[in-house]
Amino acid sequence: MNVGERIKQLRTERNLTQPQLAESIGIEQSYLSKLENDKSVPSADIFQAILKAFAVDVGTLLQGVDQRIVHGDLRQIPEVNNHINAKVACRVHNIRRWLFGSATACVLGLSLIVAGVMGLVFSNQQYTYTSPGVIRPDEPSNIFSEFASLLHARKNAGELTHLERNKLEAEFVTTRVRQDYLLSDEYRGEAFIVAVDGGTRAYELRKVAEHERVANRYLTLLGSLCALGGLFGFFVEYRLRKIVPG
Repeated sequence: MNVGERIKQLRTERNLTQPQLAESIGIEQSYLSKLENDKSVPSADIFQAILKAFAVDVGTLLQGVDQRIVHGDLRQIPEVNNHINAKVACRVHNIRRWLFGSATACVLGLSLIVAGVMGLVFSNQQYTYTSPGVIRPDEPSNIFSEFASLLHARKNAGELTHLERNKLEAEFVTTRVRQDYLLSDEYRGEAFIVAVDGGTRAYELRKVAEHERVANRYLTLLGSLCALGGLFGFFVEYRLRKIVPG
């Protein structure tokens, strides 16, 4: 709609006659008729008077008015020019916020994808630790690796016969050796000790292998969604800028 149609619309909504509105504005009825019929463009003073007569702001008065008219015939009016500049500044601010949010989502998404693929947050390495058995409180920590050597030393010292040594060694292997495997996603050192019933277990690192962790899959998926959301944000902002007038 044009400016005249908008003035007439507001006048009708307030149940005002042309003479009443003309008197409120301080102009002749004939001039108001020209304005409503779009045969004249209000000056800056008349525009201010119309705002006061309707008790509205510039945005309300120009609501529904063709933007080509606002940016053309009415732009020379200071109030209209300020209104346009304020809208442009607000639009630029909103665009910047939207673009910043989209860019942040893309950067975050790509970072999560890289972290998931390379295992930067959740390591893709799996550590296998083994323990031969439970070490009793009165035994040295290397009892399982040195038991055979201890028996051999006692045999050489004459404390044991060859048959006794073999019997004790076989009995130790049968009753004490209980191999335990511990898989860990975290490196716990080359060796560590854990308290268990009856004593402790000494675990040693035996193997390091690569394996894909489920957490990294979710991390990559989340990153993909964030990146796609950011790209979609850029697309939506571009489309809205084309569709919505400034």
